[in-house]
Amino acid sequence: PKYCQHNTGMNHPESAKRLSAIINELKKGKLSQGKNWQFVAPEKACIEDVELVHGIEYIKFVETFCRSGGGLLDLEDTVVSPESFEVALYAVGGTIKAVNLVMGKKFENAFALVRPPGHHAEKFRAFGFCIFNNIAIAAKYLLKKYDLKRILILDIDAHHGNGTQESFYETNKVLYMSIHQDPRIFPGTGFIDDIGEGEGLGYNINIPLPFRTSDHIYLKAIKEIVTPIIHQYKPQFVLASAGLDGHYTDPVASLSLSAFCYQEIYETIVNLASEICEGRLVSALEGGYSLKFVGKIAAAA
Repeated sequence: PKYCQHNTGMNHPESAKRLSAIINELKKGKLSQGKNWQFVAPEKACIEDVELVHGIEYIKFVETFCRSGGGLLDLEDTVVSPESFEVALYAVGGTIKAVNLVMGKKFENAFALVRPPGHHAEKFRAFGFCIFNNIAIAAKYLLKKYDLKRILILDIDAHHGNGTQESFYETNKVLYMSIHQDPRIFPGTGFIDDIGEGEGLGYNINIPLPFRTSDHIYLKAIKEIVTPIIHQYKPQFVLASAGLDGHYTDPVASLSLSAFCYQEIYETIVNLASEICEGRLVSALEGGYSLKFVGKIAAAA
């Protein structure tokens, strides 16, 4: 319920209705009949956690802006309300808690059903509905607290995660792989020649796909590009930016995937995590704006 307090206003695609649709579907779907899963309340992140990715000047700006009444945080479409700063801290904290639960072997894997989303947020900039980069902070947290050496971030949002790419462009400790629609219109990053720099050269992999790409081509890319590279890298932990906006009914994105495709994607991810890193997998919600289908997609995944 905490995440529903982030109010983006009337008719904004990134609304609390997304979470309601997902939760309703989870409660009435096949999962509800089993006892091997449960809802866990999130915790609030501290400022030091957020500083793993974001500059303190930006963090303080967001806090002041929200507490002054909110409004349009960037020059495009990232809207905040007076409660949004605290909710964004809970989005970071929820993702970190999921990581801790999996590392502590309390759960084999976890889905951080958080909002606002995060993968477009850069060090000093809100962008694309995102305030703080939840998944990037979780990766930095894993590096710092657990001293891991190889973390995979697999971004399956329909849009490229420019903020996540920025965070790890010069390191080989995090392999960032993003499979997304043609990025020329938005966000303007995520081309095949964005491959990292310095120690990170070769550890930033983008797979841009044409608009209206369907299941067959998408799953072919997962099988023939993503899977072999993951086997080669052998991550110690898998983080997934779980964008659910590649569905053919999504009003914001332009791919043509089915709910079945997401089931196949996640079956592959879960199996890879089981093979390579003892099942350690945390997904964090990013996009997904078709209120009619987002719940069904999440339940299928």
